[in-house]
Amino acid sequence: MRRKRTSMLANGRRTAPALLSLFVCALLLSGCWNSREVNDLAIITAAGLDLNEDGHIELSVEIYLTSSSSDSAGSQMSGAPDGNKGTSVIRTVTGINMADAASRLQKMLSRRVFWGQADVFLFGERMARAGLEAPMDFLMRHIASRERAHVFVCDGPAKNVLLLSPSIERSVADALVRMAEQQTGLNITMMDLAQMMVSKSKAAVLPIVVIREEQGEKQSFPYIQGVSVIKNGRMIGRVNEDVTRGIMWLRNEIRQATVTVSPEQSDGYVSLHLHRSQTRLIPKIEGGRWIMTVRITGQDDIVENTSDLDLSVPDHIGKVEKELEKVVNTRVKMALEQAQKELKADIFQFADTFYRKYPKIWEANADRWDEIFPEVEVRLETDMRIARPGLIGKNFFRQEQR
Repeated sequence: MRRKRTSMLANGRRTAPALLSLFVCALLLSGCWNSREVNDLAIITAAGLDLNEDGHIELSVEIYLTSSSSDSAGSQMSGAPDGNKGTSVIRTVTGINMADAASRLQKMLSRRVFWGQADVFLFGERMARAGLEAPMDFLMRHIASRERAHVFVCDGPAKNVLLLSPSIERSVADALVRMAEQQTGLNITMMDLAQMMVSKSKAAVLPIVVIREEQGEKQSFPYIQGVSVIKNGRMIGRVNEDVTRGIMWLRNEIRQATVTVSPEQSDGYVSLHLHRSQTRLIPKIEGGRWIMTVRITGQDDIVENTSDLDLSVPDHIGKVEKELEKVVNTRVKMALEQAQKELKADIFQFADTFYRKYPKIWEANADRWDEIFPEVEVRLETDMRIARPGLIGKNFFRQEQR
């Protein structure tokens, strides 16, 4: 009996420290001691950066309203100069740099600023032409910023875009995110922009947001049109939508596209929808000549045929494929011409491709890349195939009309 009691006491002495340790660990693992309610946060969904005449940054943010009390407060401010959009409100502050502006923004808000839901960052054209290095340093260094946030350049002040009220989406941020994710144009994230800015070519591209107003409608809405070219951190030019398509082919960023062609010796048009595509860059340095072979392959589906071709005939399919290759080559050559001869900006990342294959030669010529890039010989190899011509060959509606 004594042995049993002694054993129990010994076990108790060993168990007590273990229980105390578990209790202390449980206290330390408690995850709610510094939590904040959603209604205590000023959740930023989009931010616009402009440069005023004094050279200071003008920061405009779209803040999502998280409570009914906020909604009612926002509705009372519809006439305020900062603007109001129902489910969100716009606030604007000015600072000597991005950090100063963010600090001033916090001072004017009753809630703690939260950047973790910011899906869109807009740079005004004046800001982009002055330089993006300083604001990008803040955004990439900030602990709560999202590296997958979408980045755009505005055709004018960024604040004007944030003040829009899209009729379909809840906010400007939602509208721009959905348009970017459709991948009908360039889709550039914060991380993509940072990687391009520090790449060997020091050149980048950003989609441009314009304000569009339909005839007969009073309400304006944001629209993505064209691309801005960034070199050494500054915007140096812009290209139209046709050239943008060529840029996307060269950068292997074509995901969705509809192309309409008019084959030779035929009457009418054939429209094709891109099914799959791939672009490979093959560098070569030969006898002092820098050569880049661009190999583009793709598969397309025919979605409409208003021509007199019978698309069940292989020869007719070949005519359409040949015409499609011509269209792709034309747009690629337009992009190359503007990038190499006019802008002199390696927005296709040719420099990084040469560096990976010829690191020693690249290092010896790195300081001369601005001279070399315009003279790079580009050889196009385009192979476009039609995967699905559709369930009918001829346009039998057209035949019946005859």
